[in-house]
Amino acid sequence: MLNQTGRKQVKTVLPIFLSKWPDPDSFLLAPHDQIVEVIKPLGMYNRRLSTLVRMTNDWKSWDGVDATDLYGIGRYGSDSYEIFFKNRRDIVPTDHELCRYLGLPDPRKTAVAVD
Repeated sequence: MLNQTGRKQVKTVLPIFLSKWPDPDSFLLAPHDQIVEVIKPLGMYNRRLSTLVRMTNDWKSWDGVDATDLYGIGRYGSDSYEIFFKNRRDIVPTDHELCRYLGLPDPRKTAVAVD
């Protein structure tokens, strides 16, 4: 849900979303108009809905190894999965919040050497 959306917006929608659809099957069986009603404040709701449905279907048969195997999961999602679910601390994320969580320097402020 964080794709192209601020954390504050997601914090208001996510609890409602999870209370209505606490598991993948309940989400996949839900009428799309009800899902759109909940996720509409996040914007791009039609695209977001199709991404969530495809990702959820992928998740149901996913082996749990590489998060980028799931539709819609990129570097941030993969790094988050490795850090928070697999409890790996040897990850060097590009996201400043993940770096802050791990006690690493903010990648936005890291100087790049130019030859």
